[in-house]
Amino acid sequence: MHLEEDAGKLLHPEFAAADYSLVDLNRTGTPLIEIVSDPDMRSTEEAMSYMQTLRNLLLYIGVSDCKMEEGRLRFECNVSVRPAGADELRTKVEIKNLNSMKTAIKTIEYEVKRQTKVYEQGGKVEQETRLWDESAAVTRAMRSKEGAHDYRYFPEPDLPWMRISEERLVEARAALPELPRAKKARFIEQYSLPEYDAALLTSSKPLADYYEEAVRLHNNPKALSNWIMTELLRELNDRGAEVEACPISAKHLAGLVRLIDDNTINVRAAKAVFAEMMESGAAPEAVVEAKGLRQSTDTGEVEAWVDAAIAANPAAAEDFRNGKDRALGAIVGHVMKSSRGKANPQMVNELVRTKLRGT
Repeated sequence: MHLEEDAGKLLHPEFAAADYSLVDLNRTGTPLIEIVSDPDMRSTEEAMSYMQTLRNLLLYIGVSDCKMEEGRLRFECNVSVRPAGADELRTKVEIKNLNSMKTAIKTIEYEVKRQTKVYEQGGKVEQETRLWDESAAVTRAMRSKEGAHDYRYFPEPDLPWMRISEERLVEARAALPELPRAKKARFIEQYSLPEYDAALLTSSKPLADYYEEAVRLHNNPKALSNWIMTELLRELNDRGAEVEACPISAKHLAGLVRLIDDNTINVRAAKAVFAEMMESGAAPEAVVEAKGLRQSTDTGEVEAWVDAAIAANPAAAEDFRNGKDRALGAIVGHVMKSSRGKANPQMVNELVRTKLRGT
């Protein structure tokens, strides 16, 4: 086992939260890295932020796909409690083999309550390793925790000590890909995005890549950001899916926004197209044609819809003539419903206003 003090800090400041890393090989010969943090987290919110940030960094630099359910990332929590205002750290308990961030948070919450109760009852928290029992939602003792001298460490002859030169570190820094903070700053500057949008879009590398691919194919950064944040991520969250498994490709999302921008479809129709794309993965153009959603800009056709809507809503028409602009919505809504969303909204608004004011 090779212990390299402050390895993360040397490479990049975004790793500054890591105290040191352990580099090892597991029993199948796969490289194994353990990153240990300082004991400076004071809440589950900080713990979750740390886990999400660390996972994101590992994804960005490409060292792992971080699929926790497949064992390619694990979090082990060390928990201790102490009275408010106290500086001295109390006995810690380690919970091992946690296969999700949500589980890690549950173990922290449980251990805080358990240890607090032990102290309140005059007991003593034992230094030990515990595991999480999901079915009972409790931690259970696994083994007592020895001191470092009890582990009887000995040098591993197949893992020699390495000294990394400053030149090698410079090369390593130069080879790092664009990391989250730099990418967020670039998104704000290059795409004129609000900070909130940029932070969300760069919260994972696959999502950032998806967004940039869509923007490359259709240059409307803000509209694409809106569709991803409001529609795409909502659907993925409901399905418990990641963007890598999204049925809608970046190409097809770009195509959908393009159809809105060139007035082929309106936003209402676009949402229906989006819903179908999420189910079938079909191209937006194909869905528009199959469902007959192409927006009509034929003056005669739209005028007929408007005339019918005015006739069907005489009270709203009279209210609009009397200066109640909000009444326009009932007539426009009637047109959009009767046209199944095919009427051009801007043309409908103009025609309704012209007809009612000219009467």
